[in-house]
Amino acid sequence: MLEGMKNFADDWSSEQLYQALASRDARFDGKFFVGVSSTGIYCRPVCRVRLPQLKNCSFFATAAQAEAADFRPCLRCRPEQAPGWSTTDAVDTLAEQAARLIDRGDTDQLTELAERLGTSDRHLRRLFKRRFGVTPGQYLRTRRLLLAKALLTDTRLPVLQVAELAGFGSASRFHEQFRSRYRLSPGQLRRRAISGKAGGKDVGLRFRLGYRPPFDWDGLLDYFGGRSLEGVEAVIEQSYCRAVALSDPQGRLHEGWMRLRPALSGHAIELSLSDSLAAVIPQCLARVRALFDLDADPDRINQSLGSLASGRPGLRVPGAWDGFELACRAVLGQLVSVRAASTLAGRVAVLADRSVATPWPEVHRRFPLPEEFLALGETALGESGINRRSAAALATIAKAVVDNILDLAPGADPKAAREGLLSIHGIGDWTFQYIALRALRWPDAFPAGDLGVKKALGMIKPAEAEQIAERWRPWRGYAVFHLWRSLV
Repeated sequence: MLEGMKNFADDWSSEQLYQALASRDARFDGKFFVGVSSTGIYCRPVCRVRLPQLKNCSFFATAAQAEAADFRPCLRCRPEQAPGWSTTDAVDTLAEQAARLIDRGDTDQLTELAERLGTSDRHLRRLFKRRFGVTPGQYLRTRRLLLAKALLTDTRLPVLQVAELAGFGSASRFHEQFRSRYRLSPGQLRRRAISGKAGGKDVGLRFRLGYRPPFDWDGLLDYFGGRSLEGVEAVIEQSYCRAVALSDPQGRLHEGWMRLRPALSGHAIELSLSDSLAAVIPQCLARVRALFDLDADPDRINQSLGSLASGRPGLRVPGAWDGFELACRAVLGQLVSVRAASTLAGRVAVLADRSVATPWPEVHRRFPLPEEFLALGETALGESGINRRSAAALATIAKAVVDNILDLAPGADPKAAREGLLSIHGIGDWTFQYIALRALRWPDAFPAGDLGVKKALGMIKPAEAEQIAERWRPWRGYAVFHLWRSLV
């Protein structure tokens, strides 16, 4: 029953898991799910329904496991809003890399998935089953169904578009699988969702995304606000707002805006998207979870960091909306201050001149995509104050991303990224570590030569910093942010 539960409850008995369920402690949210045999429904451990009897409970590591055991999701606690699983080591296993690719919506074919990871279908299936307790196909099916459930509940998008966004090949297949698994039709779920909202009002594209407490929202806003690119992003009334652009699976570009703010209740943040981003909702949801580090497990991280984390137990590592944008910030910030780097990156956005209409006058343009950056030209970049070496390095990175040679997305292999980045003239270890930390979401990234890290540790040498940081593995990336925050 708990097969694949390698990051939580390996040594927990059903009685202990039941006690965790009874506590309704949000720190357990997303770490396990409970299926109730008397109802056929599975819930998050924070669900407020009446506590079931232990004899009727089955515990699962993932929602996919619960659905594979023929349980359907609770309409009240909504398992699709739970925080995701977190890695168990410094580098994702092959199975975890596959799961992240599925979560990102990068692929829906096992053969393609195995090929991208350099292994066979059979071997990947075996590793995946061992790690997650289900096959990649079962994991993918649950992801699609839960995404469809969220879209039906939180938006008024046509059912046909919901089926397409969730990755179903046809509307008939969507209806068949949805009714088979959840025992009601997509239309019935939508009607229930509308009747459960005040006045049944259309609230646009708005989603709740859960996290495990504690959560340092103010710390994240301070960080993003102090590094915001003028015109591209802004912190407005305790919300983070920015202009974005994403391509759909057919290659069509969609521009719009997003806003993140704390939800009015529960341990969640609320994401609002412009209607123009409806076709790329799955990508937006995945990017936001990485941007605000919503799947982090503070308890486990803080146990490794000890006293270092005591001042800010809810600290999160700020991510990046886009890996190439973060790479630009890193390269431009190699020899200048944080503010100066943000100014230079902002000039790149001004030069690209990609205007986007938003509700806020402070946000009116987006950052260029890698292919758009390549069209700017070295002369124009130089006139904007960007030196020739940095411009050449960024052009090389942009070309590698466009050609799919370099992957800077969350969960990408840090070893491959390191090899690709360090082969570029002007890119050193600090730049790679910073990109790995924020764009790749590598929790063990550690820029030992960083001035702030050395200052926080008493101006010691990088080798000495590496030695001290051994105690913080595999969460040295979080240690870096605690060290930086100690200097503020």
